[in-house]
Amino acid sequence: MIQYLKESTFAVNEVFAKSVNILKNHYFSVAGLCFLLFVTSNLSSMLASYMSEFNIFLSGFMALVFMIFYFGVNLTLFKYIMEIIDKEDGAKLSVSIPSTKELLYFFTAMLIILGVSMVILLIISVVCWPLIYIKKEVSTMASVSLIVSAILTFLFIIRVAFYPFFIMDKHASSFRAIRLSFALTKGNVTKLLLILFCFAMLHILQVYFNFAGYTFFSIFLSIINSFLVVPLSSIVITVAYRNMMTAYAGGENPEILKNII
Repeated sequence: MIQYLKESTFAVNEVFAKSVNILKNHYFSVAGLCFLLFVTSNLSSMLASYMSEFNIFLSGFMALVFMIFYFGVNLTLFKYIMEIIDKEDGAKLSVSIPSTKELLYFFTAMLIILGVSMVILLIISVVCWPLIYIKKEVSTMASVSLIVSAILTFLFIIRVAFYPFFIMDKHASSFRAIRLSFALTKGNVTKLLLILFCFAMLHILQVYFNFAGYTFFSIFLSIINSFLVVPLSSIVITVAYRNMMTAYAGGENPEILKNII
């Protein structure tokens, strides 16, 4: 177990080292796309709030347009980073823009994942329901059910998180992209958790300093997160995908049941 953790840590360090190098060489293009995501997110919230006072249907339509644009930019960012990894200076932003078909696959896969998450919650609730009659503590069992569901859903989302890459990189359909992501992450969950932990720590520190009243440290970490961590995290995820694909041997049409553990 200790040896496995050492190997996982080494692999994560390798991913971060390569990602930092890419960020140094292509900072403005990657950070520019991240800034566009930031502007889109905030502008959509402001317009949705403003238009809801006049026409709720127009507000909903604009929210849908901004959502499509936001995730379109997100997919463009990931594809562009893959272009950088594969072609270095030959990477072009114009060829990284997702097609209508790829956007449709992306949102369909997102709905499938949301549906599966709801099914997980339903199954755990059904399993825990008979225990209520044994323990006679409805609130406790409800809390246990939610916690177990949250953990399983979190692990499930980690396993299928790379489906956008398969849609953009391999032109896979929605369900096939989910299956490929499930197969790709088999045996790599620990590495992915270590990566998430590294980024989560910085955000947790920012929240802590903010609530503790350390304004200077909170602002400093906010700047670091906005201008360095966010662009770096996008690159790290993409580099991790490329590294895992190098060692992937699961086939083009893997079965989910064979890749659960």
